[in-house]
Amino acid sequence: MCGIVAAIGQRPVWPILMEGLRRLEYRGYDSAGMAVLNAQGQIAASRAVGKVQALADQISAQNLQSNDFQGCSGIAHTRWATHGVPAERNAHPHMAGGRVAVVHNGIIENHASLRIELQQAGRVFLSDTDTEVIAHLFDQNLAAGLAPEPAFYATLNRLHGAFALAILVTDAPDQLFVARQGSPLVIGVGIGELFAASDALALLPVTQRFVYLAEGDRAVLTRDAFTVVDALGQAVTRLIVESTQRADSADRGGYKHFMLKEIHEQPRAIADTLEGRISNGRVLPAAFGVGAEAVLRDVQRLQIVACGTSYHAGMVARYWFEDILGLPAAVEVSSEFHYRNPVLEAGTLLVMLSQSGETADTLAALRMVRQRMPSMP
Repeated sequence: MCGIVAAIGQRPVWPILMEGLRRLEYRGYDSAGMAVLNAQGQIAASRAVGKVQALADQISAQNLQSNDFQGCSGIAHTRWATHGVPAERNAHPHMAGGRVAVVHNGIIENHASLRIELQQAGRVFLSDTDTEVIAHLFDQNLAAGLAPEPAFYATLNRLHGAFALAILVTDAPDQLFVARQGSPLVIGVGIGELFAASDALALLPVTQRFVYLAEGDRAVLTRDAFTVVDALGQAVTRLIVESTQRADSADRGGYKHFMLKEIHEQPRAIADTLEGRISNGRVLPAAFGVGAEAVLRDVQRLQIVACGTSYHAGMVARYWFEDILGLPAAVEVSSEFHYRNPVLEAGTLLVMLSQSGETADTLAALRMVRQRMPSMP
């Protein structure tokens, strides 16, 4: 799982970005990077393979020499390799033209054809990633005469797949561009500063107020405000939500590693999840959404699809479904499910599990089912 942190404000943002990356370490990663728009109007970027601390040491050394990272807007990223091996050249952010920097989670499904198109136009690629095509597309739109905001929307219109991204542009020093399509992204609202991240946990030290972007949302952030348009290009209003999460949620809390912490937190996590959703020993129908009661009444069997630790959680849940409900349940790895032609009989409840909400194979499996069975509720 990759992680995104972005910030724009009135103070140097690199310490905020670095702390945000540390709070996303629980997601796993193989490299990290950061880009800051500095006082000289240039993008200073640094990337490192390995721990976030390696990136922090690298940036601290650069700041001692030149103060390159003393800027008030920036983006940062932890990467888990999908396209391209774990290497500095494949770590984010990716840049184009010296004026566009991009961090990205997810997969650009049409990246190969876009890369060929851009190479034929004279663009030179420095990495093996799908992310770099985003930077070049944006820069190409700027070179064609588009202002940064229209160039942002034009770039997104060319991308197919599931992604979340944040973009820094020298031509728009007072703006940050972010988007969510099939991969989560949240905006954090401060006083005279705004933030964005893959997970609100990354931003809890700087704000408790969040805007959870809906599927297909694109947003432009300034120091004092944000605007959001939906997938159809219509301006929309998204509510600011006060978070009840604790800032220590992303700390190891004295445990040796995050896995041990999560094991010991399971009772509390289950209690928090069920709070307000149980009455007289039964889960309230409203907990599953509008119309769920009618759908659940017709369920005859379950198909659970997941990867990694979510797959193991599904394996455990299978016993509960069969033992308590008396319903047959099957569990399959998302990548296997995605690349075959599964037969889903009437009355099958499909359960997709993802700890992050952005597991690429699980999302691909879900899209496949929706395409083949558009009438499935």
